[in-house]
Amino acid sequence: MRRALDLAAVAADAGEVPVGAVITKGEEIIAEARNAMRGNLDPTAHAEMVAIRHAATRLGQPRLDGCTLWVTLEPCAMCAAAIAISRIDALRFAAEDPKGGGVVNGPRFFSQPTCHHRPDVLGGIGEDEAAAQLRSFFESRRA
Repeated sequence: MRRALDLAAVAADAGEVPVGAVITKGEEIIAEARNAMRGNLDPTAHAEMVAIRHAATRLGQPRLDGCTLWVTLEPCAMCAAAIAISRIDALRFAAEDPKGGGVVNGPRFFSQPTCHHRPDVLGGIGEDEAAAQLRSFFESRRA
């Protein structure tokens, strides 16, 4: 999670919502990304989506069996769907997202009967730091 939090800080410095994501397979980082929606002019360029794309390319396959996604904010419904479709084994996230989350908040994507793959989910890892990054980012935008 440390690397994901560092990537979130890079995103904030670039004017993006501070979210970072890392995908590991065993102890190895196979992909990492930060939010890039504004810079890429791409509404799907959430950190999770970009990391999943990079991991699939690196592994040469669309399924990310045996992989863990570490992300600083609870994934939205779009990202949760991509996590399920890519067959990521485990999801570890820092801060919950009561407004836009799709895992433990909102649609609770993995709990739906139409979801065919449910990763092992654990939240709250690095939550204080991730929440502070988000608060600081949005407070600076309101000032």
